[in-house]
Amino acid sequence: MALLITSKCTNCDMCLPECPNEAISIGEEIYVIDPVLCTECVGHYDNPTCQKVCPISNCIIPDPAHQETTEELWERFVLIHHADDV
Repeated sequence: MALLITSKCTNCDMCLPECPNEAISIGEEIYVIDPVLCTECVGHYDNPTCQKVCPISNCIIPDPAHQETTEELWERFVLIHHADDV
């Protein structure tokens, strides 16, 4: 599933440069994650880097509106980063 930044976000700028898929952007009030681009770092890292660098506990959580399997996240990773090879 994609990840979701909650209202606990303090806009500290830690997550934005860490996302390998460029799924994080500045929203109207807090940072937001584009579920179309989020793979939870599948294909890049063992754990989502945004969660790892976020200083606020439980600020970045699984998005209940975008539940996906690991296989679906791998497919998205391939489409994002290797579309020319497919």
